[in-house]
Amino acid sequence: MERRVAERLRGALGPLGLEAHAFKVGWYNAVLQPAFHLPYPDDTLAFVVLSTPSMFDKALKPFVNKERLKIIRDPVDQCISHHLSRVKEKFPDQRVDVMFDYEMLPSRRPKFLAQTAAHVAGAAYYYQRKDVKLDPWGKKKIFGVCIHPKYGGWFAIRGLLLFPDIQVPLLEQPSPVDCVNTEEKRIELLEQFNFHWQDGRYRDIIEVKERYSEEQKAYFATPPAERLRLLGLSQEAQ
Repeated sequence: MERRVAERLRGALGPLGLEAHAFKVGWYNAVLQPAFHLPYPDDTLAFVVLSTPSMFDKALKPFVNKERLKIIRDPVDQCISHHLSRVKEKFPDQRVDVMFDYEMLPSRRPKFLAQTAAHVAGAAYYYQRKDVKLDPWGKKKIFGVCIHPKYGGWFAIRGLLLFPDIQVPLLEQPSPVDCVNTEEKRIELLEQFNFHWQDGRYRDIIEVKERYSEEQKAYFATPPAERLRLLGLSQEAQ
């Protein structure tokens, strides 16, 4: 069953520059405190959805051109929401719950921890402070970051698709590719991400197959309020 669902998702999302990676809710809940658990049985089938560098041209720009008068908030969020809602239509006999990376619970906690989901699904390795043996940071707060084996840091985790009626007790958990596998490189990655994230160098910690275009880099480097102009949308039209 998981394979059939995965193939249908690949067919729907692949042409949009999106990837879907399967996991069991239990894998995710097992590594988190109860306050962050997803409220589903452990064997429930779920997919974490990533956007790759090609999403900008394959999904975002066509969406903006078609829906330009309906864009009232962040175009990327609206684009992803639109396409994942359409994916639900491909499973008319299944309940499909969707969670987006920007959604919050009433407690102000995120609905799901995106990097943890990507790691347990084997989609990208979540490098954290605990992955460095000789910690050089003392009392500094150090945030972790996911690295994709193909795209390095040139990708984003966009949402979850959950199938509450599909239980997959025999699904085998894949390990994420440990592509930053030396102590020195891990320290360099976490240093760059935590203290120099604006320059984006952490994204190229490994040799990547594809990265954001110059147009896409400019878009994400622009303050959100000014991004509409880059896509040919005026604030007044909103």
